[in-house]
Amino acid sequence: MQVKIKRIDRALPLPVYKTDGSVCFDLVAREDVVVNPGELARIRLNLVVETPPGYMLMLVPRSSLPAKKQGLIYPHGVGVIDQDYRGPEDELMLQVKNVGAQPVAIARGEAIAQAGFVKIDRAELIEIEELTSVSRGGFGSTDAE
Repeated sequence: MQVKIKRIDRALPLPVYKTDGSVCFDLVAREDVVVNPGELARIRLNLVVETPPGYMLMLVPRSSLPAKKQGLIYPHGVGVIDQDYRGPEDELMLQVKNVGAQPVAIARGEAIAQAGFVKIDRAELIEIEELTSVSRGGFGSTDAE
């Protein structure tokens, strides 16, 4: 599958899959950013991506984030990039929050997130009056008693 991308700042590297088995590619910060304690920030990721039909682009944390950037979290856990988010001003951005006690610095060019394409299908949603299943009970409902 070929995917068209546009770099905002061509001095920063193109994203690449680091190994033959990698399912995601790293995304880098376009600018230096300091996220102060309690602050929510958006990190510009230097790319506009033309996500192909039948796919979504998913932004996820890098596994090294907690060790390298203590206190920095992704408040949404994942970012979903729709197929129609692809205009000239639609740069990928990552929302982060600093839940720590110290400022967290992110350097221009630093790998701060990763992204991968996920095959999707659109469902036809049909409203009904009654469900045929029994309620399970919610969180922890499959735990052994």
